[in-house]
Amino acid sequence: MLIGILIFDVALVAWSLHLMQEAFDQQEFSLMLAGTLVALSAAAMLVVYFLMNSYMGYINNIAQHPCSFY
Repeated sequence: MLIGILIFDVALVAWSLHLMQEAFDQQEFSLMLAGTLVALSAAAMLVVYFLMNSYMGYINNIAQHPCSFY
């Protein structure tokens, strides 16, 4: 699952760099903003993945040892 997310993130970062290069070439602010937002969404997706992975591990640990957390 992580490999798929990393490949998708690399594609998003490549797309954002392409948008930013086009923005620089055309002096277009909206493309620069779009490239920045795409790059931020790629970073946010990784952060959410790692947070949810940690949370699911915690929930799994509680489910396996229910009495040890009381």
